[in-house]
Amino acid sequence: MSSSKQPYGVDTVVIPIYRWSPALSRDSDVPKNHTENEADSLGIHLYHLLLQGRLRLGVSAVHSSSPANLGGGGASPARSGFKRRHPTPRRTRRSGAARACRCHASARAACARAPAASPGRRLALPAACSAPPPPPRPVYTNHWAVQVLGGPAAADRVAAAHGYLNLGQIGNLENYYHFYHSKTFKRSTLSSRGPHTFLRMDPQVKWLQQQEVKRRVKRQVRGDPQALYFNDPIWSNMWYMHCGDKNSRCRSEMNVQAAWKKGYTGKNVVVTILDDGIERNHPDLAPNYDSYASYDVNGNDYDPSPRYDASNENKHGTRCAGEVAASANNSYCIVGIAYNAKIGGIRMLDGDVTDVVEAKSLGIRPNYIDIYSASWGPDDDGKTVDGPGRLAKQAFEYGIKKGRQGLGSIFVWASGNGGREGDHCSCDGYTNSIYTISVSSTTENGYKPWYLEECASTLATTYSSGAFYERKIVTTDLRQRCTDGHTGTSVSAPMVAGIIALALEANSQLTWRDVQHLLVKTSRPAHLKANDWKVNGAGHKVSHLYGFGLVDAEALVTEAKKWTAVPSQHMCVATTDKRPRSIPVVQTLRTTALTTACADHSDQRVGYLEHVVARISISHPRRGDLQIHLISPSGTKSQLLAKRLLDHSNEGFTNWEFMTVHCWGEKAEGEWTLEIQDMPSQVRNPEKQGKLKEWSLILYGTAEHPYNTFISHQSRSRMLELSTPELEPPKAALSPPQAEVPEDEEDYTAPSTHGSPNILQTSVCHPECGDKGCDGPNADQCLNCVHFSLGSAKTSRKCVNTCPPGYFGDTAARRCRRCYKGCETCSGRSPTQCLSCRRGFYHHQEMNTCVTFCPAGFYADESQKNCLKCHPSCRKCVDEPEKCTVCKEGFSFARGSCIPDCEPGTYFDSELIKCGECHHSCQTCVGPSREECIHCAANFHFQDWKCVPACGEGFYPEEMPGLPHKVCRRCDESCLSCEGSSRNCSRCKTGFTLLGTTCITNHTCSNADEMFCEMVKSNRLCERKLFIQFCCRTCLLAG
Repeated sequence: MSSSKQPYGVDTVVIPIYRWSPALSRDSDVPKNHTENEADSLGIHLYHLLLQGRLRLGVSAVHSSSPANLGGGGASPARSGFKRRHPTPRRTRRSGAARACRCHASARAACARAPAASPGRRLALPAACSAPPPPPRPVYTNHWAVQVLGGPAAADRVAAAHGYLNLGQIGNLENYYHFYHSKTFKRSTLSSRGPHTFLRMDPQVKWLQQQEVKRRVKRQVRGDPQALYFNDPIWSNMWYMHCGDKNSRCRSEMNVQAAWKKGYTGKNVVVTILDDGIERNHPDLAPNYDSYASYDVNGNDYDPSPRYDASNENKHGTRCAGEVAASANNSYCIVGIAYNAKIGGIRMLDGDVTDVVEAKSLGIRPNYIDIYSASWGPDDDGKTVDGPGRLAKQAFEYGIKKGRQGLGSIFVWASGNGGREGDHCSCDGYTNSIYTISVSSTTENGYKPWYLEECASTLATTYSSGAFYERKIVTTDLRQRCTDGHTGTSVSAPMVAGIIALALEANSQLTWRDVQHLLVKTSRPAHLKANDWKVNGAGHKVSHLYGFGLVDAEALVTEAKKWTAVPSQHMCVATTDKRPRSIPVVQTLRTTALTTACADHSDQRVGYLEHVVARISISHPRRGDLQIHLISPSGTKSQLLAKRLLDHSNEGFTNWEFMTVHCWGEKAEGEWTLEIQDMPSQVRNPEKQGKLKEWSLILYGTAEHPYNTFISHQSRSRMLELSTPELEPPKAALSPPQAEVPEDEEDYTAPSTHGSPNILQTSVCHPECGDKGCDGPNADQCLNCVHFSLGSAKTSRKCVNTCPPGYFGDTAARRCRRCYKGCETCSGRSPTQCLSCRRGFYHHQEMNTCVTFCPAGFYADESQKNCLKCHPSCRKCVDEPEKCTVCKEGFSFARGSCIPDCEPGTYFDSELIKCGECHHSCQTCVGPSREECIHCAANFHFQDWKCVPACGEGFYPEEMPGLPHKVCRRCDESCLSCEGSSRNCSRCKTGFTLLGTTCITNHTCSNADEMFCEMVKSNRLCERKLFIQFCCRTCLLAG
C-alpha cells in the first residue's frame, strides 16, 4: 500500500484490486460460513472509505492458476485474513518478513531490519511504537441468546415483534432461544445499540446477550512441514500400542491390547468429536461413522464434513476421530482404540465460536451420544483467562444430569498446549470444570513434553508427541490419507475417550462420576518422570503434570465390569470469606477455614472428597505475578495457579473457580489453608499491591466411603503392576474335572482317627455301632451301624451320624454313597440330584447339577456360585439377567440389552417393554414424537430434527449420501426461497432484487464512477455474496 496526505490530515489507502478468473468465481471456492461473514464486514468498511474519498482502487492481473496470489499477504480466497484459531492475535496468519511487527520495545529493531514487502502488499506501520498494543477488542455478531418464558410460540412472537428471526431453542436448554437480526453488522467491535435495546425492555424477555466471537484453538502443536502419508496398514507404527516390544522406548503399556483380549472393543458405544468436522467418507472411518451422532453447527445442517482448503487447516477433527474408532482389519491406515465404537462429529470450530455455538454443540443428542471428546479451548498464550459462558455451563450441567438416560454425558478435554508460553491450565474454564475429564500427555520416554501445562485439575495421562526427534501419533488424515504427525494434548483426549468406550462396553451403567473414580483408581504413575509426585491422604499418588498417572485400559475394563455405582454426589459450600485483605509483595497471604463439611445437613454432608473448588476474587495490577496454593486438612498441597510471565493483565480474577482433584478420597472435615504469593516482575511497580476481595471453598464428594471394599494404595499399585499376557479363562475352568469313582471304591479320604488298638477292660461299643455289636471301641470296629456306614471293604468302613460333603445317605442300605462329580451335597447318585457344588463348580438350580461353565441362557453368580437364568430375550448374558451378550432370535443387541426386532415404523418402548408406533412421518425412530425420527418416511424430508412433508420457507431439499430421505438445507440469507442450491434464489427478501438467480441489494450510491463499475462488472462481483454490498445495482443500471 501507498499513502498520501489529504486536506484533513488522514491517509488515503490504495487497495490493489485483482481480476479474478472465472475458475475462481464458482461457489465451491467460497468457504463455508465464516469467511464470507468476515469479508462482508470488510467490504462494508472499504465501501465507506470509497464514499468518503479515502479509498482509491487499482487493478492488477492475477494468473488464474494462482489463487494463492489473491489478496494481501498471499492469502487465498478460501483463507481470508480473518482465519480462526490460528495461534496468532487478531486471527490472522502472519509469516516471514510480511509479518506486521508488534509495538513492543524489543520488537522495533526487528521491524526495522525486516525486508520490505512488494508495493501494495502490506499495511504501512505507524512511524513509531511507544507502548504495547492494547488487548484485542471483542467482536460482536448479529446473533443473540435470549431467555423467553412461554415456549417456542412465545419466542417466535417476541422475535417477530422486534425484527428478529428465531432460529430455535439452544440445544436442550429450555426457554433459551437463538435470535438473529439480518440488519445488524455480522461482525463488529461495537455492541449493537439499536434493536436489542427495545428487545431488552420486552416484559417476556428475562435475559439476553449479544454473542461475542470466542477465540478457540485446536490443541495440536505445529509439526514438521512435510508429513508422511501411508496407504498401507501402519499398525506397526503405533508405537504407543507396542510398549512391551523389545525395541520400544516406552516402558509402560496403556494395556489397550489386553483390554481387546478380554473382548472389549467399544461395541454399542457412541463417541462424538467436537471439532472442525470429520471426513465421514474416509475409508478408515466410514464403517463406524454414525450420522445420528453428527451435526454441522457452523453450517446448520447434518453433514459434519470439514471445509477443504490448500493448507488442510481443518484436519484436526478427522485425526482425533481416527484415534478413537478407525476400523480394524480393513487394510487401511490404523486401528482405533475402540475400533467397534460408533463415531460422529460436531463441526463447530470452523466459524464464529460463541456461547450459543458451544451450548448447541455440547447438547447434541445427549441421550444417544455417550462420550464427547474436545481437543480445543481458549488461547494457550500464557495470558488468557477464559471458560464456558452462561449457556455452555448450563449445557454441561444438563449433560451430566440428563444425558445417557440420567447416567450423565462424559466430556473428555485436552489439558492445553501452552507450556512453552508458561501457561497454566487452571486459567482454562473447560479443563478446570468438575464435569470434564482433563487429560495430559507424556512423551514415549516418560518425560514432560515441551508444550505441556500443569495444573491440579488434570485427572490422567496418555502418550503423545515430544521433542522433534521423538515419534508422534499415527492416525487418519484429510483426503482419505494417513499421517504420522498428530501432536499435542489434542492426541490425549480422544485416546482416553476411546479407552472409556471400552469401559462402557464392559459396564454400560457407569455414571459420569463412576468413570472419573475408575480413572483415579486404575491410572498408574508407571515410569512418568516428575518432581512433584506425592501421595495424598487417601493413598493416591498424584502429580500436577500427569494427574493420577498413565491410563491403563485393561485395569479400567476389569474394574468397570465389577463396578458398583458410587453414592450420590453431595456439594457443600464449606466457607465464604468476604473480608478484603491486601496481598503483601514478596510474601505470602495465608487464610484458613475450619469446616465440618456440612455435617449438620444430611443432603450436603461431604465425608470423602472428589473435586474441591476455590472460588476466588482478586484485584491486582499484574495478574501474572500471582501464585495460589490450597492445603487440605490431610496436608495435601495443590497448586491452583502458577506465575505466568506473559500475563500483564490488571483485571485480576472475578469469582474464578480453581479446581483440584489432588484431594480425591481424603476426609473433607478439618482446616483448609489458602496461600497467595505475589512475586512482582521487573515490568511492574512493586509498590502497587493486590487485594483478596473474597473466596469460597466448595467441596464435592460423598457422605460415605465410595467403595464397598477399601484397597490400600500399596496393594492397589502391586495389583496393577501385574500384566496379563493372555486372555484369562473363567474361574470355573481353572479347577480340573474330577474322575468318576466306581461304586465299589467309595473311599473316604479324610484323615484317619484310628490309632493303635487299646485293650479295653470293658466291652462298650462306639455309639454309632448297631445292634450286632463291635470288636472294639472305635467307629471303624462296628459290625453294623445305627445310621450310615462310610467306606469300602478295601479301605475299611466306619459308622457315621451324617455323611460328609460329597456323599449322600442311602437310608435303605444305611450307606454313604458318593455324589456325582462336582457335587458337594446331593440327594442321589444322578447328575441331576446335586444340592450344592464343590469349589470350581456352579450349581445349575433348574437342572440340579454342577457344571464348570453355565450353559447358554444362564449366567454365573460368583457370590452364590449358582447358574441363574438370563432374561428371556438373552441367549447369553453376564453378571445380571438383563446384561445380554448374545440375543435370541427375534431380538437385537442395543446398548447392553436385547430388545425385540420391531417392524419398520415402530420402536422399542423400554418402559412398556413392547414395540410402539413411530410418528407417521418416520420410517425408523427411537420414540413416538416427530422429533425422534432417525430416517424419514417416503415423501418426507429432514428439517430441524423433524421429518416434514416439504422444506419450509428459506430451505431447499438436498440428497445426502447414505440417507433414504432428503435433508432441508438453509437458503442464502438474501433468499426468501431457493431451488437446487443455497445460492439459486427464486425469491428475495425485502431489500434485495432478483437478478438471474442472485439476490442483489437495493442499496444505491451516487458516485459509482466508471472505473468502479468496470471493476464490478468485469469481475462479476455481484454474483458473489462477499461483494453484494459494493453498490452492484447502481453499476448494473449504469450499463
